[in-house]
Amino acid sequence: MRNRTARRIARSIWGVTLALMLLVGPLIYLNRSTLSAKNGELIFLPAFLLSILVYSTVGALIASRQNRNPIGWALGWIGLGLALDLLASNYAARALVVAPGSLPFGTFAAWLQGWVGVPALSAITPVFLLFPTGSVPSRRWRPVLWLAIGAAAVGTLAWALKPGVINQSLGNVGRLLDENPLGVGHVGGVFDALVVASSIASVVAGAAAIFSIVVRFRRARGDERQQIRWLALVGAAAAMAFIVGLGVGVTVCSGDSSTGPCETFGTIAFTIFFLCLSLGIPIACGIAILKYRLWDLDLVIKKTVVALVLATVIAAIAIVSGLTVGQFALWESTAKPVTALVGIALGLLFVPLLRLSRRISGRVVYGRRATPYEVLTEFSGRVGESYSAVDVLPRMAQVLAQGTGAAQARIWLRIGETMRPAAAWPETRDTDPDPVPVEGDSLPDLGEQAVEVRHQGELLGALSIEMPANDPLDPGRDRLVRDLASQAGFALRNVRLVEEVRASRRRIVTAQDERAKALERNIHDGAQQQLVALSVKLRLAQGLVKKDPDKAENMLGELQTESQDALENLRDLARGIYPPVLADKGLVAALETQARRAAVPITFDVDGVGRYPRDVEAAVYF
Repeated sequence: MRNRTARRIARSIWGVTLALMLLVGPLIYLNRSTLSAKNGELIFLPAFLLSILVYSTVGALIASRQNRNPIGWALGWIGLGLALDLLASNYAARALVVAPGSLPFGTFAAWLQGWVGVPALSAITPVFLLFPTGSVPSRRWRPVLWLAIGAAAVGTLAWALKPGVINQSLGNVGRLLDENPLGVGHVGGVFDALVVASSIASVVAGAAAIFSIVVRFRRARGDERQQIRWLALVGAAAAMAFIVGLGVGVTVCSGDSSTGPCETFGTIAFTIFFLCLSLGIPIACGIAILKYRLWDLDLVIKKTVVALVLATVIAAIAIVSGLTVGQFALWESTAKPVTALVGIALGLLFVPLLRLSRRISGRVVYGRRATPYEVLTEFSGRVGESYSAVDVLPRMAQVLAQGTGAAQARIWLRIGETMRPAAAWPETRDTDPDPVPVEGDSLPDLGEQAVEVRHQGELLGALSIEMPANDPLDPGRDRLVRDLASQAGFALRNVRLVEEVRASRRRIVTAQDERAKALERNIHDGAQQQLVALSVKLRLAQGLVKKDPDKAENMLGELQTESQDALENLRDLARGIYPPVLADKGLVAALETQARRAAVPITFDVDGVGRYPRDVEAAVYF
């Protein structure tokens, strides 16, 4: 789909949704007598209207800018479906209950209201499953997506054709129709079963979709991880409101909760939960996909998870204690001491629970982070194990990053008078920085939080970390980095020795390569050219033997002189080549090989002559 076409469709969906909301307004006013302040319709109806607008607007923005991402279209469809459901319900209430016969097609509106909200609300599951990239985490999650789509389709069909009463949840309106006009009566049991089956399938798919967010978050890196945190913040807030409200409702307000503080507290908890679902989800999706780089939520999510864990544990304790105290309620003299003991237990458990919640929140937000003792133990093991020089530094950087929670950890190695980056974790984050010159024996400015690494007083390198802006380096982790640096000296010394040996080998190979190229160049420009010229002159002399014998004789004399020159040139070149036989068998065998090629017989007296150092044999031979 072209971008222009996608923008037009997205704007059209948003425009239709807005038009439906404008039509709903007058109907809500006309049906105001059906609204019940006691049940909260006067409070939640404006929030519901606002949520429809937010869903539609965010969906239109995402779909118009990223038309290949189905999340935008799903959010737009949710807004459109909810607007159509609200319009149909108010239209049917006006036409059939408030002012019967005042509007046409009331029966159709009631029938439409009975099922149109099902596919709209069912689209929330694919949003969670596809967030934020627009695709499932892996192929294994595709059946969950198809289960959600199939459950929505079957549920919509079942509610549309299910016989029976069509109810209306609008205030004092009890029912709109006694019978569904399109209900299939003789197979009504089948549709009832389909409603139950589709509901169960929708719940299973929804739970799996929420779990997929956790799986995706643990696997994600970089931008995708930052995007998921927005939706995680909304989910944590909704879960906290639900758990706190449930815990208080079961314990403190287990009796008459219709009046007093219990009703107020329940309204507040439900309001937070409702706002997280109705407004939090679309806003989080919009910010995460379009503008997620504007804010960093690690610290906010960490605090939210701390509160969520505390609320969950305290609510669980409160529920158990409430049930326990209830058993002693028959004996008034016993109930008060038990309640006091429960309060004391909660007070004593608060600090350990706070520490536990902080550890859990750190694990959720920052991933695996071991204790300092575990990091030191693992670091010592990595240094002591027999890893190759290529592997030891990346493994050290990995332990350093995971132990401190750094966004990036880097190992620096001093080579000569420069400090060079030798390893980093994660490896694919950025390109390596340029080498930094070292002045004297002091650590240069590496532009990061760096700690020098020394061995027997010699500066060998450094460990540097780059912490996230929302999780600065605290004194405990700073001390951990320094402890790691004190253990890394031996490893960096071995790595530097290996690097120096490699550099020496590179210099030797380069020198040999340059020498071979020089020899090739000398042969090509010297002896080879002379031999080519001799070959040409020999052919000329051969042609002059019969035609001009005197000239041929003079030319042969010149050729003899030139051949001697070529021979001397080759001998000069050969003097610089170390013969293989000299290296393998020694000086005597090399000289005997040369003697066999001589024009006169040569004898050797080699008694007592053995192998000598390489430089001595080369000097005698050449």
